[in-house]
Amino acid sequence: MFTFTQGQINAWLALFWWPFLRIFGLFLTDPFFSSRVIPVRVRIGFSIMLALLIAPGLVDVPVVSVVSPEGLLIALKELLIGLSIGFVVRLVFTGMEMAGHLSGLQMGLGFASFYDPQHSTNVPIVAQVLSLFMLLVFLAFNGHLIVLRALFESYAQLPISTGLPGAGGLRLMADYGAIVFRAGVMLSLPVVAVLLVTNLAIGVMTRAAPQLNVFAIGFPITLGIGLGTLYLLLPFLVPHVDALLGEMTRFWIKLLHAYRV
Repeated sequence: MFTFTQGQINAWLALFWWPFLRIFGLFLTDPFFSSRVIPVRVRIGFSIMLALLIAPGLVDVPVVSVVSPEGLLIALKELLIGLSIGFVVRLVFTGMEMAGHLSGLQMGLGFASFYDPQHSTNVPIVAQVLSLFMLLVFLAFNGHLIVLRALFESYAQLPISTGLPGAGGLRLMADYGAIVFRAGVMLSLPVVAVLLVTNLAIGVMTRAAPQLNVFAIGFPITLGIGLGTLYLLLPFLVPHVDALLGEMTRFWIKLLHAYRV
């Protein structure tokens, strides 16, 4: 008859529980894995499967009871690490959506919005189109596999321990939030520049010919030129998305190092 001690049960439970929290934290914030089209039960099951695969390779796992104060602290730390890794990806996607907001506003489509089940709110149509474009490019670059690889390598960079996470990691996350505005402005700059020239031209036309109705001809012209510019711009956005993903992977290394200090 096999007998197990309480310490052995706690050690086995902790070996799978703490990796599960880091993985599930990632699945709560990552734009792809947290999609509403993926049921919660599927995400939980996938997290359990990955935890079972990762657990045998972990070393120096603290022998601490899961329900003890130290165990709860480790659980919160692991969940924070997983949430941070996924939130970095979320910020990159939000930067592309910000570019869609700015472009749509200049085109006069700021009022044209549809319900987005991903965000559970109304999103401007241009922002939704660029968000889908970002998702397709992300999958084409195997971004979902890059995220999982970063998650696996995070156990080597930042192993499970009883220490408190470094406060510098939260500061880095706050600073990295600027990528939303920086990427949004840079990616939408061609459309905004073209529409600025278009509006100046329309202003000169109405000044030279006052009988022209600016409200009748201005909106169709800006809308047509804006959509045409956006269509021509899409192929050139791919290298910029690749650069954003490369910057994202480098930031992960800095973030894990900041949490470790």
